[in-house]
Amino acid sequence: MAKALKRRGVRLGLCARSQPIIDDGDDVVARQVDVSDEGALCTFATEVAARLGRIDLWINNAGVLEPIAFARELSGDALMQHLAINVAGVLHGTRAYLSHLDGREGVLINISSGAALKGYAGWGAYCAGKAAVDRLSECVQLEEPTLRCHAVAPGLIDTDMQRLIRSKTADEFPAVDKFLEIKRNDAFSSPDHVANQLMAIAFEPAARPDAVVLRLPPGR
Repeated sequence: MAKALKRRGVRLGLCARSQPIIDDGDDVVARQVDVSDEGALCTFATEVAARLGRIDLWINNAGVLEPIAFARELSGDALMQHLAINVAGVLHGTRAYLSHLDGREGVLINISSGAALKGYAGWGAYCAGKAAVDRLSECVQLEEPTLRCHAVAPGLIDTDMQRLIRSKTADEFPAVDKFLEIKRNDAFSSPDHVANQLMAIAFEPAARPDAVVLRLPPGR
């Protein structure tokens, strides 16, 4: 998605736990950041604003799938480590962006998932975390009148997360056959499609949704 946005001429602040896919440059601030570290995210936001100017759109996209485990095997520590990224990381990014805006208008998109709407055996942590992202986004929208906030499920994209899912046995993840079939049929949305949809939500008045929680249509 970052590459698709860059092709559209968007100036980007990118952070990831590994080196971002696009290198630092005149129109790109690229940093390795742990989203569970609120101070690090605030520092990143400050640097992006200093280099590139006002941040019009903030996307909280960092997330992990593991641990894939049934509840009887899911430790409290493992769950909290997961939520520190998938939920607290969203909160930290939200707070960093709100601090940057300081009451000005802006658009916040939190990447959610269809897993927020239903449970999957082995995905207790992931489903709970994504449901929390949806509810948190609704609360933020109620609390911040100058901010437009959306929790967006982008649909299926063939990422490393999908490859991890397909590597599991049916004993580990009973729904694995569904995802293997999706791969066989190449029934994925493209990153370009998702990037274009997010830009429309953020900046095209005719495409501006009323709902906070959104599910993107599939597309290539």
